[in-house]
Amino acid sequence: MRTLTKELQATITPKDAHKILVEGNLRFIKNLKADRNHKEQVLATSDGQFPFAVILSCMDSRVPAELVFDQGIGDIFSVRVAGNIINEDVLGSMEYACKEIGSKILVVMGHTNCGAVTAACNHYEMGNITTLLSKIKPSVLEVSKGKEKLSISEIEKVSHLNVIHAIERIRDESPILAALEVKGSIEIVGAMYSVETGKVTFLNN
Repeated sequence: MRTLTKELQATITPKDAHKILVEGNLRFIKNLKADRNHKEQVLATSDGQFPFAVILSCMDSRVPAELVFDQGIGDIFSVRVAGNIINEDVLGSMEYACKEIGSKILVVMGHTNCGAVTAACNHYEMGNITTLLSKIKPSVLEVSKGKEKLSISEIEKVSHLNVIHAIERIRDESPILAALEVKGSIEIVGAMYSVETGKVTFLNN
């Protein structure tokens, strides 16, 4: 696998970027890895980076984006925070990745059995995590409809909705990213990762 250069990145379309991620995840599921020399990639990217994708995912240790999509050093910007929530810092990071560096796809990836989502559903509070979990609350309220206790399947619905709401917030709160999407320069898409199977399912959003 070649290390991405500015010239090579420029030839990748948003559709190509999506396909690269799908194919990478398929290799991951089959326990096949693309042939890479990490030492060479470290040297090749020491003077600059041109990732083709930016992926917002949960900090969960079971969901390392580079491994899940079988990508190497310099291939993706990985933004990780509990519950894959959106805030101005995350939006700023995404804007930099897509507008300044030229990434072609922006993925918001939730996952099954998410501790942050479960905590939000269970009204957990502790220090600064309380503020973070409040950003998941709109999805909780949409599913719970007043219920105090949610079933496992309902919590999974919250995880899915949390991704959808994150995509909506990106489009609403970042004119830069919204304009790039309308122009066709980037794709903004949601996804769910299964911690049980390793499969990434892209959402229609």
